[in-house]
Amino acid sequence: MLNFVIDFARRREDCRLCGSTDLRLVLPLTPTPPANAFVEASCAHIPQRSFPLDVFFCRVCHHVQLLDVVDPRVLFENYVYVSGTSPVFVRHFQDYAQALMQRFAPKAGSLVVDIGSNDGTMLRFFKEAGFSVLGIDPATRIASRATAEGIETLPAFFDRALANTIVAQRGTAALVVANNVFAHADNLAEITDAISDLLAPEGVFAFEVSYLLDVVEKTLFDTIYHEHLDYHGVAPLKRFFAAHGLDLFAAERVQTHGGSLRGYVQRQGGTYPADGSLDRLIELELQYGLDRPETFVKFALDIERKGRALRALIDELRGRGMRVAGYGAPAKATTFCHHFGLGADMLEYVVDDSPLKQGLLTPGIHIPVVPASVLENERPDYLVILAWNFAETIIEKLEAFRAAGGKIVVPLPELKIC
Repeated sequence: MLNFVIDFARRREDCRLCGSTDLRLVLPLTPTPPANAFVEASCAHIPQRSFPLDVFFCRVCHHVQLLDVVDPRVLFENYVYVSGTSPVFVRHFQDYAQALMQRFAPKAGSLVVDIGSNDGTMLRFFKEAGFSVLGIDPATRIASRATAEGIETLPAFFDRALANTIVAQRGTAALVVANNVFAHADNLAEITDAISDLLAPEGVFAFEVSYLLDVVEKTLFDTIYHEHLDYHGVAPLKRFFAAHGLDLFAAERVQTHGGSLRGYVQRQGGTYPADGSLDRLIELELQYGLDRPETFVKFALDIERKGRALRALIDELRGRGMRVAGYGAPAKATTFCHHFGLGADMLEYVVDDSPLKQGLLTPGIHIPVVPASVLENERPDYLVILAWNFAETIIEKLEAFRAAGGKIVVPLPELKIC
C-alpha cells in the first residue's frame, strides 16, 4: 500500500528530450492521486491529494510528456504491481527474451541487466538459458522477494553511479532491457548516459514503452498517469539517442498494454545496420499527425465523447436496478475512473487477481478491491472491464459469469456489451 499523504510534486519547465521550453498543453486530464496509491479501508475518511495530469506537446522535437513530477520514491518504493501475476505478461516476457537471444546471440554467461525488473519474470528466462542476470528495481519488497527466489535484484533507482558500480563489480552488459519503465524517469538524459556506460562495446539496449501512435489510434488515454512521464514516438527518440552517442537502429510495434513500441539501441558506429523499420514508423507517425498539437486536441475531444457514452450506459443500467461492478484494478484504471467520473456510486466493487490490492480501496475514489471469488456469492449483473486492454483474456476467464447470465461491458476502444 502506498502512503496516502503525498506532499512532493513539482512542475518542470522544459522538454525532457530536447530541453526546449516551447511547450503547449494539449490534453488536460482530470487530476488524480498516484495511480497505485491504494489505501486501507480504515483510511477511507482521509482525502487523498490529487496532482495535475496535464499532457504537453513540445513544439521543437514533438515529444509528448507530463510536466508535473511526483516523488518517484513515493511511486515506486512500495510498488504493488508484479508481472508474475499475469499469465499474459509471463508469456510475453518469455517470447521477448527468446527473441532477444535469437536476434543478438549474446555469449553464454554474459551479463543481462533489467532496469525496472519487478519480480524478475523476464530475467528468469535469461537465467534458465545460462546467462548471468541482475535486476534493478526501487520497489524494496518486490526486489527482496525476487532475490530470495533466485533473481539477484538491487533495490535502487538506476543512475550513472550505480551503472559504474555494476561495471566495476560485474563487467559490462551484453544486453540491457527496460520494459515499461523508460518513460518513468524525470532524469531521462542521465539514465540514458548510464545505459551507455553499462553497455558492452557491442551490447544492445532493448526497451518497451507505450507507443504514442497506439495511444492516439486506440484511445489509450488511460495509460497516461503520473508514473508515465513520457509518451514516446520514434522520431523524437531517434534524435534523443543520437544526442547521447547512441543509435536507435530498429523498432517494432508490439501488442502489450494495448500497443507498445519496442526499440533496439546500440553505441553509435555499432555493428547492427538500420533495417528500415524506423523510416516506416516515422512516416506512419507523420500520417497520424503526431508532429502537430492539433492532433492531441482532437484526441481529447474524442475521449470526452466516449466517457459520456459509458456514463450514460451505467446510469441507464443502474436506473433499471442493475448491479454494476468493475473488473481489473491496474494503474490505468485510476486515470480511467477519475476522468470518466466513475466512482463508488457507480461501481460497487472492483475485482482484481493481485493479493497486494485485494482488501484495499482504489486511489482517491475508494472503491473496494475484491478477489474473483466474490463473484460466486455477490454476482453483479454487469462487469465493466477496467483492464480493457486484456478484454479478450478476461472474457475467457469470465465464462462461468456469463453462463450464469452476467454481462460484460468493454468500454474502449469502442463501447460494447458481450
